[in-house]
Amino acid sequence: MLARPDIEPTAPLQFVINAAAGSSDADEKRQVIEAALQTGGRQGKLLFSDPANLARVAQQAAAMAIATGTAVVAVGGDGTLNTVAQAAHALGCPMGVVPQGTFNYFARTHGIPSDPTEAVRLLLQWSPWPVQVAAINDRVFLVNASLGLYPDLLEDREAYKARFGRSRWVAFWAAAITLLRAQRRLRLRIEQGVAVRDVKALTLFVGNNRLQLEQLGVEPEQALRAGYITAVMLRPIGTLSMLRLMLHGAMGTLGEAQSVEHFEFDHLVVRPTLVPGRRGVKVAFDGEVTRLRAPLDFRVLSKPLYLLKPSPQPDPSEATGPPASAGP
Repeated sequence: MLARPDIEPTAPLQFVINAAAGSSDADEKRQVIEAALQTGGRQGKLLFSDPANLARVAQQAAAMAIATGTAVVAVGGDGTLNTVAQAAHALGCPMGVVPQGTFNYFARTHGIPSDPTEAVRLLLQWSPWPVQVAAINDRVFLVNASLGLYPDLLEDREAYKARFGRSRWVAFWAAAITLLRAQRRLRLRIEQGVAVRDVKALTLFVGNNRLQLEQLGVEPEQALRAGYITAVMLRPIGTLSMLRLMLHGAMGTLGEAQSVEHFEFDHLVVRPTLVPGRRGVKVAFDGEVTRLRAPLDFRVLSKPLYLLKPSPQPDPSEATGPPASAGP
């Protein structure tokens, strides 16, 4: 493990904000951040970007943060956090988060409040701590990565949000409709160490977030420790079984469903059978959908991301050394 980086308190924090400069959304975010910086007696540089240029702006901000001994701060939803994390992790740059998504699993897992004013106020006080990140091929992910049904679900969810607004109820109904019309099956060759097997599945979901896995009810005990991520595989099923599966998901007991398999790993290679002439496969990571070349290589990265967050509480079960003597 590399030494934790220090933050130079006089250097301006580099805020990467997913909003078009001059928009009402950008003005609101600017006011919140500048007010918190003024109250905390700190400086910050606010970099606004549209989604098309976000990766370039994040790379520039991370490079400036490294050069000046400060941190880059992502302001936005899961996709924004992922884009900034790609740049921060590559350079070993400390990263802060001001979450503005629907579920905010990454922020909630690490004790970062959803209120933007409170998030900025507290990150000015926090130090960088290492957190586990994973990768699919060369793409870092903080929360999850998947192929099959789950990327379709995300695309449908965004379409419903654009039509009906952003809320958890809209996300739930979009997911229900996508699941009920799920038909496309994956044929996968899965390589885990020396073990190789061929499977059919509707989706393969890989989780790197304890909170999300706990809410689904599929977290293996070993995934509670560092160094592992969790695969969740949904076998092909009929409509009635899908309704029962949705009930399990709503109750947080997905791991009990017979059509669901889950296991933990630190490295997994997935070789999907592709349509002739197609070289890429549709995948999702941290809410963003794209195409990647097969095979898909999932792994826990040995290099952590250094996140501005509360100090981790020591785990009494990990204490080492003999117990103290009770007397002479």
